[in-house]
Amino acid sequence: MALSKRKLGRQGLEVSAIGLGCMGMSQSYGPADEGESIATLHRAIDLGCNFFDTAEVYGPLTNEALLGRALEGRRTEVVIATKFGFRIKDGKQVGVERASRPEDIRHAVEGSLRRLETDYIDLLYQHRVDPAVPIEDVAGTVGDLVRQGKVRFFGLSEAGVANIRRAHAVHPVSAVQSEYSLWERNLESDVIPVLRELGIGLVPFSPLGRGFLTGDVKRSEEYPEGDYRRMDPRYQGANFDANMSAAQVVRDVAAARRVKPGQVALAWLLHKGHDIVPIPGTKRRKYLEENVAAGAIPLDAEEMRRLDTVLAPGTVSGKRYPDFIMATIDR
Repeated sequence: MALSKRKLGRQGLEVSAIGLGCMGMSQSYGPADEGESIATLHRAIDLGCNFFDTAEVYGPLTNEALLGRALEGRRTEVVIATKFGFRIKDGKQVGVERASRPEDIRHAVEGSLRRLETDYIDLLYQHRVDPAVPIEDVAGTVGDLVRQGKVRFFGLSEAGVANIRRAHAVHPVSAVQSEYSLWERNLESDVIPVLRELGIGLVPFSPLGRGFLTGDVKRSEEYPEGDYRRMDPRYQGANFDANMSAAQVVRDVAAARRVKPGQVALAWLLHKGHDIVPIPGTKRRKYLEENVAAGAIPLDAEEMRRLDTVLAPGTVSGKRYPDFIMATIDR
């Protein structure tokens, strides 16, 4: 069954109900496999999954170039979201230094267009709020790029309520991307109500709880050097044990329905509102197909209540990120 479509924001952006996070095709989660990654992108299009998420900093720079090569001749079939906002020098990310001055944004967009081999970006996010640059300047610059036809829609990533409101007052924000899942429910008390008030869509990344909601995870020290999960606090020590136990409810619901735990996690998000479009990341066709199939899984009111209750906010042990990354999140 083909994926249904959903609208992000009130400006006309329509995408598949489940998207594809492309970061892992280039970095962070084991070795890259370009052939399989391109095959996964093509398979996504064939399955009706047309919303691809990348960023300048993924690689850095190489993930956008991968999409550019993969989408030759198929550009009009997809919606590409990319991000600017981290400092890149000589092809490397400069720590967590931000770069969102108007001239930084314009330079980043020209680079993204070149690597993506396209003349427009469908959805352009500020990757992280830059405390040194007023958000009004960011929104105004992206608005200029929209008027020039280089960008279609404006988004923010990991932005807090105040900056969402300030940006939206200058140029309409179509989507906010943040970590949100059964595993990480930090948006429910303040951000999601404001998004719905303003008519802004939510794009959850890490919707599978960084693997905990699939049941396919190991302790941090079991991952190879260079794998992001080695420094994730939730994979470490007593946190790991507590989190595996907390996620058991997802495995139980999945077993009763005879589906995969990760599919239950995605179905839960889709049932949380038609303004939510998760972007599970994968670089393999097998997992893409499992994720897309979650769009057809119904959860009844009792299953939703059980999942909501057992994995209530605050259940998970450990911080989302190490402290130096947490410091970049606008809350």
